[in-house]
Amino acid sequence: MIRVKVNQLQEGCILSEDVVGKSNKPIIRKNTILTPLLLTVLKKFLIEDVYVKSVLANGEPFKPSEIIENSQNQENMYDEEEIILLYLKAVQQYKRIFQAWQSGLPVDIGEVRTTIIPLLDRLIESKGELFSLYRYTTKEDYLYHHAISVGLLAGFIAKNLSYDKGDYYQIAISGVLCDCGMAKIDPRLLTKSSALTAEEYKEIKQHTVYGYKMIQKLPALQEGVKLAVLQHHERNDGSGYPFGLDEKKIHPYSKIVAVADVYHAMISERLYRSKQSPFRALEQLQADSFGKLSMEIVQILLDNLTAFNVGTKVKLSNGETAEIVFIHPDSPTRPMVKILETNQFVSLREHRNIHIEEVI
Repeated sequence: MIRVKVNQLQEGCILSEDVVGKSNKPIIRKNTILTPLLLTVLKKFLIEDVYVKSVLANGEPFKPSEIIENSQNQENMYDEEEIILLYLKAVQQYKRIFQAWQSGLPVDIGEVRTTIIPLLDRLIESKGELFSLYRYTTKEDYLYHHAISVGLLAGFIAKNLSYDKGDYYQIAISGVLCDCGMAKIDPRLLTKSSALTAEEYKEIKQHTVYGYKMIQKLPALQEGVKLAVLQHHERNDGSGYPFGLDEKKIHPYSKIVAVADVYHAMISERLYRSKQSPFRALEQLQADSFGKLSMEIVQILLDNLTAFNVGTKVKLSNGETAEIVFIHPDSPTRPMVKILETNQFVSLREHRNIHIEEVI
């Protein structure tokens, strides 16, 4: 974490701390990626300096010509920034791999493996970092962030389902590869900023078949990995695609990747769709997944994402900050909280219009 003057900032800088105005209320929250508009906002509010991470959203180091303060000697902060750097570099590496596929080059599993496995090894026991990486997803590079994140989430879920290391590595690779067939889709559809037409969506749905054809003859991959690429949009009730398979015909790897895929899509900012908070996404997943997705797998995400304790500070959807004072065992995403500004106690289980945006 470094402290720099606002005139030293550039697009892609990542805030390390909230930017607070004269009213002591945050103008821009920490972990926000700065855009040209947000850079203008900082200047309009006459903010002189801010704390940012030493890495940009594209994975490159941020090297301002002048630094007011350097806090890199804080070990935990260094570890966090190192993980973010590894993640962003993996995203950019996948972007290069994907563009190679678009040009017609074959899938190199060794290259995919070295992109995801070292990062998975680092994050497999670091739930806090794993579940906060969604903050760095950008609209423009969503496809590449999605591949790496689905791989990490799928590997993490498989580990928690007691798969051995060799298998959860393979499942992580299947998550990375699940959208490889998008490389064979018209690139204009991948960057379209409005909702797809019925005909365009029909073409997009072919990515599962295209992806399977890209990897079906690779001996380094388990058959389950290949099926996960083909089946990750199938649903237990037969409502999915490409074949409308029911639960008994869907491979276990496919069910893991399906949950990771849906969850990350829900919490990510996309060109034509806004993101949800992880807590709200899990609530919706619980409600929508009955009969479609594996409840056992959804529960693993829920258990790990909501493994916070009494005393944890959170940001609420109404903009207020609060402290968790009691967790309802049957509604872990909707605890009792105390609003920090007013000391008022609010049960989120009763106030359904308010939800937790993120842990602070």
